[in-house]
Amino acid sequence: MFSLKGKKAFIAGIGDDQGYGWAIAKVLAEAGVDLLIGTWAPLFKIFTHSWESGKFDSSRRLSDNTLMKFLKIYPLDASFDQPEDLPSAIREHKRYQGLSGYTIAEVAQQIEREFQTIDFIVHSLANAPEVKRPLLETSRKGYLDALSSSSYSFVSLLQQMGPFMSKTGSAIALSYIAAEKAIPGYGGGMNAAKAALESDTKMLAWEAGRRWGIRVNLISAGPLPSRAAKAIGFIQKMIAYSEANAPLLRKLVAEDVGKAALFLFSSLANAITGVTLYVDNGLHAMGVAVDSSSLYSSSP
Repeated sequence: MFSLKGKKAFIAGIGDDQGYGWAIAKVLAEAGVDLLIGTWAPLFKIFTHSWESGKFDSSRRLSDNTLMKFLKIYPLDASFDQPEDLPSAIREHKRYQGLSGYTIAEVAQQIEREFQTIDFIVHSLANAPEVKRPLLETSRKGYLDALSSSSYSFVSLLQQMGPFMSKTGSAIALSYIAAEKAIPGYGGGMNAAKAALESDTKMLAWEAGRRWGIRVNLISAGPLPSRAAKAIGFIQKMIAYSEANAPLLRKLVAEDVGKAALFLFSSLANAITGVTLYVDNGLHAMGVAVDSSSLYSSSP
């Protein structure tokens, strides 16, 4: 593994030690990157307590036997850009009590004031309040909420942090094949949110590249049994489907995505921007499910 020592990354969306955001953070830490973490405001106290109490120690352990560290952790609610956007219901909610400065602009201002510049952004954020509802049963509010927190938040992060990122900076967001193909059960507008994320990445690559020299890419990752994915309700079936039908007969692990992110952030990818990199054992390339009994039926 090569070194990115001295670089700083802001990783938005880490809420535990199970997801792709955590895996990316750990691989970057192995490469010497200093970490800044944004965790969803309602989870902030739970996450920090778990970290401080040692609950994550086994997951934090690096190859040199030290524990992964971060420079600072910020409460973040990526559904809101400015403090004036916060509705009273959020300000007064018990899970937000004692927290402040958690809109995207406020977090960006804190980072710039405290660290002056960062090199990398990781957008590991996805939320849809109606994700278990079919699209035909999704409300307008649920649909727009999914796009707001899961895709527009990437635009907002770059708006706010692009101006103080280094000239060799790079940003990555995480997508899913549902952006391109129908995945029954992946509802609540999340398919549209991922499609918007993929389209926006191309435009952001152009605009952020010309304005600041920043590269912007996506990783379309295969299914992982993270806390967020379990909220969908059928993640284990998706994992079983992937393992049965992907070209590579190997188990997809979170570290695979972490290593892909490391590559995209490194100088080896200096000419790569605006791409969606599939890290799914090749499942995206398949047009049929080879474990389907209909392929082998003798019926005409």
